[in-house]
Amino acid sequence: MKRSRINAAIEALREMARQVGFALPPFAEWTPADWAERGHEYDEMREAGLGWDVTDFGKGDFDRFGLTLITIRNGRCDDPASKPYCEKLMLALENQLTPMHFHWKKTEDIINRGGGRLVCEVHNASEGDGLADTPVVLSLDGRRVEVAAGTRLTLGAGESITLTPRVYHAFWAEPGGGPVLLGEVSAVNDDAHDNRFLEELPRFPGIEEDEPARWLLCHEVPPAP
Repeated sequence: MKRSRINAAIEALREMARQVGFALPPFAEWTPADWAERGHEYDEMREAGLGWDVTDFGKGDFDRFGLTLITIRNGRCDDPASKPYCEKLMLALENQLTPMHFHWKKTEDIINRGGGRLVCEVHNASEGDGLADTPVVLSLDGRRVEVAAGTRLTLGAGESITLTPRVYHAFWAEPGGGPVLLGEVSAVNDDAHDNRFLEELPRFPGIEEDEPARWLLCHEVPPAP
């Protein structure tokens, strides 16, 4: 991805958060120069991957395949004393697909925080980790539902869906309604080991530096000086 597109994507999430009144943490403002000065007292943030994340899933077409995120809080799977939870804020554009995937361990709630309507397609994973044709059991704001494989559920503002391990899901903002600001509340997030995409995809994009970075992505944050 071009750095200019990453900068624009982050600014779009920041603007959407302002519109719905969601206050981002102070570190959402930190520039690369700010991060370069942050000492070891911020190592929890580095190790837990807090901060910005923009991906096109290696497709090279961010408007059709992509997601913008900020991880607000997170623990570490290898540290039982750390936080046992994670929270993210995400921006999905109209027809911008987050591709079909599941998590081996993580249970998560995906919440429509405002904007348009979110469409989420669900399947169980088969024994071979493909798409099963069995009914999918879900929780929608605490209401148990059973839906057919491949059902597309639509979430309005304030509504949420609970996704348990090995439930494949893909999501996008419904056409005509505008982008959607999404919340995620989950168990600890581990992008290195806990994502299983139906199609093998890279999690983080290569970057073409066509302009200076206004903010660093979480995997770009330097070690403490």
